[in-house]
Amino acid sequence: MSYLRFDKTLMTNLEESLPREILRTNRSGAYHCTTIVDCNTRKYHGLLVIPVPELDDENHVLLSSLDETVIQHGAEFNLGLHKYQGNNFSPKGHKYIREFECEKVPTTIYRVGGVILKKEKLFVHHENRILIRYTLLDAHSETILRFRPFLAFRSVRQFTHENAQASRDFQYVENGIKTCMYPGYPELYMQFSKNVDYHFDPNWYRNIEYPKEQERGYAANEDLYVPGYFETQISKGESIIFSGGISSADIEQLGDIFQTEVDKRIPRDSFLHCLYNSAHQFHNRQGDRCYILAGYPWFKCRARDMFISLPGLTLAIEEVDAFEKVMSTAEEAINEFIQGLPLTPKIYEMDQPDVLLWAIWALQQYAKMISKEQCRIKYGKLIEDIVEFIRRGEHTNLFLHDNGLLYVNGIDKPATWMNSTVNGRPVVPRTGYVVEINALWYNVLKFASDLLREGGDVTKANTYDELAAVTGNSFVNVFLNEHGYLFDYVDGTMMDWCVRPNMIFTVAFDYSPLTIAQKKGILDIVTKELLTPKGLRSLSPKSGGYNPNYVGPQTQRDYAYHQGTAWPWLEGFYLEAYMRIHKMSSISFIERQLVAYEDEMNEHCIGTIPELFDGNPPFKGRGAVSFAMNVAELLRILKILTKYNQMYNDSLKEE
Repeated sequence: MSYLRFDKTLMTNLEESLPREILRTNRSGAYHCTTIVDCNTRKYHGLLVIPVPELDDENHVLLSSLDETVIQHGAEFNLGLHKYQGNNFSPKGHKYIREFECEKVPTTIYRVGGVILKKEKLFVHHENRILIRYTLLDAHSETILRFRPFLAFRSVRQFTHENAQASRDFQYVENGIKTCMYPGYPELYMQFSKNVDYHFDPNWYRNIEYPKEQERGYAANEDLYVPGYFETQISKGESIIFSGGISSADIEQLGDIFQTEVDKRIPRDSFLHCLYNSAHQFHNRQGDRCYILAGYPWFKCRARDMFISLPGLTLAIEEVDAFEKVMSTAEEAINEFIQGLPLTPKIYEMDQPDVLLWAIWALQQYAKMISKEQCRIKYGKLIEDIVEFIRRGEHTNLFLHDNGLLYVNGIDKPATWMNSTVNGRPVVPRTGYVVEINALWYNVLKFASDLLREGGDVTKANTYDELAAVTGNSFVNVFLNEHGYLFDYVDGTMMDWCVRPNMIFTVAFDYSPLTIAQKKGILDIVTKELLTPKGLRSLSPKSGGYNPNYVGPQTQRDYAYHQGTAWPWLEGFYLEAYMRIHKMSSISFIERQLVAYEDEMNEHCIGTIPELFDGNPPFKGRGAVSFAMNVAELLRILKILTKYNQMYNDSLKEE
């Protein structure tokens, strides 16, 4: 039985099936995302969603969906499903679904009378092309398939509506047509692996509704254009492949291409393999440059997310080459930023004050997992350049004070990962000495010192050690309060007493200015007040302003974003901190914590982890359907846990 399998009972119950989504990407920015019953519930959903750099920096929905109709003896059975205004669903094709599974590719089995039809979907890697293979498993009489494409040709952030400007022109191509609704867009090629009849029958389908947009307080209706339909006969045992892309398909090779792509997939037959597959979806190769997208369906490549995610998405699954390719692109951007030049790579938010520190943390993981010497040879200069850039005070919002601590201005705009805003102002104005930024700074100085000393530059290493000593003393004096935990930020006489998860980094990092007793005290408080089965809360329920439910209109969600919601990526650092304190005795606890995420493989967006969770039971998944930092940190902790288990087993053998 498939690890990701849903039977007829669940599939035909829209209350159960509509909240479950699937995501497939081509690792170059394009994606396919919808629900497991192929009913789009977001404006971001679509069968073929691609970047169109000639227009803007957003993704665009070209092909929204493809309705299939089974025809026997003149009777038509439409397998499609759309939601219209007034909670009306049509044509209710989900009632024909017998089962859905997603071990290698999303596969739906339909049964219409004596007809059993299998549908399999995949995205071709590094190509803007969706392939769908239809196989007639059983039929007792002549069967015809009809395909009706729903076109959007619009940004994922907009809607399309019936208009006279949309072009109805099309041209015949081999086994299909090509068409383009608006100037500036690429042509959409819709082709089949066998000859089909195309019937030009242009219609607008009005008032299609997206309930996920309604939940978020946005406009939620659009009209989609259907230019006509394709028809072909299919025999029992025969497979027909549909290709939707922005270039002509090699019709004769579609079968081989489809099977080759299937063979590349790692089966999603376990929690770990689901995370592996999810990790690959965040990769975005553009020419010679490689990026990590922060999440789907609306995030781009954000610098902080990229550096935090990079070790888990690559090194933790033994893909060192992928790490180095992404870091090569990032290094280009870092050097341009340090030199005050416009960034050539498309990496956003490089100017955030903690980004360069997270970049060195990522390189530190490379040193630990691969080789400290190799890290020094490949990235030693980059690390030193970053440290010196900060020491010289050349960052526009990162100021090194005489006490060795870094000061940031977080009043006017967000300066950390807690970056939600309302009316242009930070909801959580973390300003002054911020706890994780200075924990990172101490860790960076000690790590850089070690690399320099091993490389023979003892003088510079001593300089960094001396600065780290000053930083460490000030850190303890400024952040550690009388209750045994750390202030979240301190600005002059203003001290934030809220219990937040950012203090956990000081326990998790390799180098910390805290004593073991101080670390244990912090870990205990985080465990008692912030730990949930789905990550660390962004704020303790005992602190003022606790708002754990990420629901409602945008402003309401912005206020809740970092005021009590739970974030899985933070638990990665928490579990690392827990292992540092409790050593081998932590293994069973860590395993129990990780098991709590396994049920997410069948919820929300199946096979991956969403952006965040409500901070109170039942800890419902919210936000982006798949989030890079969450997947990455679970993979990194699983890798560390494997090492701990190996050490434990080795110790038993010695006994």
